[in-house]
Amino acid sequence: MRTANTSRDTLETQITVAVNLDGSGQSTLDTGLPFFEHMLDQVARHGRLDLDVHAKGDLEIDAHHTVEDVGITFGQALGEAAGDRRGIYRYGHAYVPLDEALSRVVIDFSGRPGLEWRVDFARARVGDFDVDLLHEFFQGFVNHAGVTLHVDNLHGVNAHHQAETIFKAFGRALRAALEPDPRTFDTPSTKGTL
Repeated sequence: MRTANTSRDTLETQITVAVNLDGSGQSTLDTGLPFFEHMLDQVARHGRLDLDVHAKGDLEIDAHHTVEDVGITFGQALGEAAGDRRGIYRYGHAYVPLDEALSRVVIDFSGRPGLEWRVDFARARVGDFDVDLLHEFFQGFVNHAGVTLHVDNLHGVNAHHQAETIFKAFGRALRAALEPDPRTFDTPSTKGTL
């Protein structure tokens, strides 16, 4: 089983993340941020991974530290669960529509962190959630998972739809990249390492 449990304990947040890459899409989420939990659930369901996230953060200030640190801790857990990345496809991509919104996410389990973010949200908030924080989630994730990630929202006039297509596409891209390649157990790199 490709699983990991990680935690992060700072003066701003206390976070635990458990992930099973070969799960069934189940999630248990407790962050104090319902919209963010809705997005994380999309990753679990569409990525077909099991995800448990428990976070206590300084929400009395704002959600920034909680969202960013969940990204960091999830990245650590996913990187650990992926192990040496031998025998996976390495690359994954997905296009996901939701009504008028369409997003594309492309991921490379390269061992090199990098984020290209091309998202222009139609409005700054969904309910009381600041959508700018989603960039912070993904930046924390790539830095600690060791992946290159391109996120493009191609269309959208509803910020909820835009965010949801991004997280669904992210889940599906993860699923494709982490899928075991039945034709090889080698490291998917001409260097022989990632």
